[in-house]
Amino acid sequence: MSCSPSPCLRRYEAMKLDEYQWITRPHEPGAPARHVAELSEAVGQTWARTNVWRYEPGALGRRHVHETQDETFVVVRGELTMYLGEPPERVDATPGDVIHAPHGTRLQTANHGEEDLVVYVHGWPPEDVNATLLPSAI
Repeated sequence: MSCSPSPCLRRYEAMKLDEYQWITRPHEPGAPARHVAELSEAVGQTWARTNVWRYEPGALGRRHVHETQDETFVVVRGELTMYLGEPPERVDATPGDVIHAPHGTRLQTANHGEEDLVVYVHGWPPEDVNATLLPSAI
């Protein structure tokens, strides 16, 4: 493709796995950690929230509920266990599986497996406030 005489305008963003900036989330001392790559801002996405999470074996997410944001989870590697609703119902998902939690759904994620869990999470519409934290379902 030729762009002469003016430069090409790139209308997309691409990011390689080794370019992710992993942030370790708070966890108890000695407990397995969760790490998040917050991709929305990195790729210039403003209309949704996009993250990739990596859970060490045994790591637990915090039980929470979003007031306006739906969340869709796609397992990339490992096995995701989610506790959904009230009372919590356990749902297990393996690579390629999808779990969708509409806003207002109480949820908690966990890696009960023996290998790292990697999960892609898409949230829409993006909330400007943090989710409401709840007591653990586990």
